[in-house]
Amino acid sequence: MFERFTDRARRVVVLAQEEARMLNHNYIGTEHILLGLIHEGEGVASKALESLGVSLDAVREQVQDIIGPGQQAPSGHIPFTPRAKKVLELSLREALQLGHNYIGTEHILLGLI
Repeated sequence: MFERFTDRARRVVVLAQEEARMLNHNYIGTEHILLGLIHEGEGVASKALESLGVSLDAVREQVQDIIGPGQQAPSGHIPFTPRAKKVLELSLREALQLGHNYIGTEHILLGLI
């Protein structure tokens, strides 16, 4: 699934998993993907969000306020929610529509919105 992902896009997925673990969530949802995009810090998506005044701490706080922390730390593999999987599928569609043969952080952001 991640063959076409750039190194930064792969890092976003890893960071999304780390964000889910930090929040004690036993799933990777769209909110974790957003946190991963911001946390990555160097890609096109992160720069675009930063230019809009979106910060990692503020988004993480909102996620905690809306969803709250999980009851216990997850162990092992953390699965993607169906919506998160859809975002990753849409990122491929966005890349193809732009004529790109790779999926970058910008495509993940477009898939998210």
